[in-house]
Amino acid sequence: MTTGEIHGGGCLCGAIRYSLKGQPSHATVCYCTQCQKQTGSLVPAMVTYELENVELLAGTPAVFRSSTIATRQFCDRCGSTLFWRGDGRTEVDIFMGTLDDPSTMPAPSLELWTTHRAKWLAHLDGTESHETSQTPDETDQRAALAARDISR
Repeated sequence: MTTGEIHGGGCLCGAIRYSLKGQPSHATVCYCTQCQKQTGSLVPAMVTYELENVELLAGTPAVFRSSTIATRQFCDRCGSTLFWRGDGRTEVDIFMGTLDDPSTMPAPSLELWTTHRAKWLAHLDGTESHETSQTPDETDQRAALAARDISR
């Protein structure tokens, strides 16, 4: 990782700006129904950074507790989805569509919640796929949430 690299990003209206230092620990596509609904995309992609490498430069994101295990942050002016953070985690997921130049990020290496991937979307080459989340603890916690989402 080149620690001197700085990547900029922000919301659609420009009220919220952030910078990221270095490269992410990984990149992910999440097909969970919450990510799909919040972003309006069937293929929400994100990069994961340690909090110490994320700096908020302008604005204050609104916070929405989307489940018992995480919060989501977004611009309350334009609605752009910005961040997902699991409770107690030292990392934050940044939605790649908010980066000024997403092409500087690595391609996703993980596909999560493929059970909710649209049937006509193909598996992404070079990714590790999981029907739910990547860890047993998260699978147990998030499976109950996904079941609630489906029943709505």
